[in-house]
Amino acid sequence: MEAEAADAPPGRVEAALSCFSFNQDCTSLAIGTKTGYKLFSLSSVEQLDQVHGSNEIPDVYIVERLFSSSLVVVVSHTKPRQMNVYHFKKGTEICNYCYSSNILSIRLNRQRLLVCLEESIYIHNIKDMKLLKTLLDIPSNPTGLCALSINHSNSYLAYPGSQSTGEIVLYDGNSLKMVCTIAAHEGTLAAITFNSSGSKLASASEKGTVIRVFSVPEGQKLYEFRRGMKRYVTISSLVFSMDSQFLCASSNTETVHIFKLEQLTDSRPEEPSTWSGYMGKMLTAATNYLPAQVSDMMNQDRAFATGRLNFSGQKNICTLSTIQKLPRLLVASSDGHLYIYNLDPQDGGECVLIKTHSLLSSGTAEENKENDLRPSLPPSYAATVARPSASTASTVPDNLVPWKSEGQNEAVLTRSLPQKSGQPLSGGFGKNKESGRNGMQSMLWAERGGRQEAWAPHCLSHRPWSAPLPKPLSLGCQWARRMLESHNAIQATV
Repeated sequence: MEAEAADAPPGRVEAALSCFSFNQDCTSLAIGTKTGYKLFSLSSVEQLDQVHGSNEIPDVYIVERLFSSSLVVVVSHTKPRQMNVYHFKKGTEICNYCYSSNILSIRLNRQRLLVCLEESIYIHNIKDMKLLKTLLDIPSNPTGLCALSINHSNSYLAYPGSQSTGEIVLYDGNSLKMVCTIAAHEGTLAAITFNSSGSKLASASEKGTVIRVFSVPEGQKLYEFRRGMKRYVTISSLVFSMDSQFLCASSNTETVHIFKLEQLTDSRPEEPSTWSGYMGKMLTAATNYLPAQVSDMMNQDRAFATGRLNFSGQKNICTLSTIQKLPRLLVASSDGHLYIYNLDPQDGGECVLIKTHSLLSSGTAEENKENDLRPSLPPSYAATVARPSASTASTVPDNLVPWKSEGQNEAVLTRSLPQKSGQPLSGGFGKNKESGRNGMQSMLWAERGGRQEAWAPHCLSHRPWSAPLPKPLSLGCQWARRMLESHNAIQATV
């Protein structure tokens, strides 16, 4: 659950964070910057509390915290071969170790601490930091890809077993013996992770289209999920929820995918009672005669829920956590922000963004204020029981229900009207001949004191309108009328 922020491409703002990682039970977030590192508590949606910060070590590119304890492991670009272990509450260094080459990643639980180099893995006993085993015969691993079960009773370790295929080596960190190898993917591995009990292992290849889940220690395939088919992506984060009911994957695209781990049962009647049931049974039977690749694709499950990011191409990590007794999706990005979404565990669907926090000191209050004005989506399980508190309520009246056609575009539009000030509005909802698939663009037009203005719901643009006002399709459109009436009512009370 750790990520190192990549260098920014030309023309893009440089990453604000050099690394960021969630701790083992997803209750804390650690970030590293050029000036040091910070630790945050994730116990509240509305407030992000900084637990600790240090500027003693610059250019931190690895920072890992052991659960919610005071033990933190730090690696800096100034000494990339040295691992420093601190007790941050006492302000003391517990120990430091130097290795033969640069440290690429670190994993830890209450029993073991792993240090991964490009061609070797060091296994320490975390209680006294004694070196127990060095794995020297591993294939070249330039990204430092490895995973450690957070369940210290088994302490399973997983790492790539090949440079050319997606083979996974499963190793027992307690008995210090290899358990088995798993032929997970045809392409090389991009992400691997254990669930909280260490009984399941999930993996994704560099293509990023298929995610598979295997049993541990048997190595048998349990689930297969398809993230997408249209394009290859780089999976940057793969994590189970603490109850192992969900699996979350984020990448360099704008969509975070959440899969639900449900075991299909054979409780269906032998003779289907409906036409759809009959056809479903025929398709299932037909897969036995199709090529393996085709039948596998037909049997793969799609995402149960998704989270939409307002960016793409940035390094990010995700996690699923329970905050204030409700399931949340958390996404941390290299630009220095933490996004918190509501997750509906019953119906899934699109997750609702409810809070954005700045992980850096500047701009926090302003960004949170803007985010607090974000209106809610139409009621769903998570949206109704996990609304933001009264202190973050929207200024849009409760009786103003936006017309729903394409996602949240109109919902975002509804809050642009109350933010205007001045004379009352009059207008309607119509069409304008603009660029688009059909040469027409839906828009809300309005007139304020002789000044003509237009709001286009589908592109969220707002500008003074110099051309003649478009002919309204319906001056009695409830959505347009209520937006105008609500704006004028707010202006009358200001």
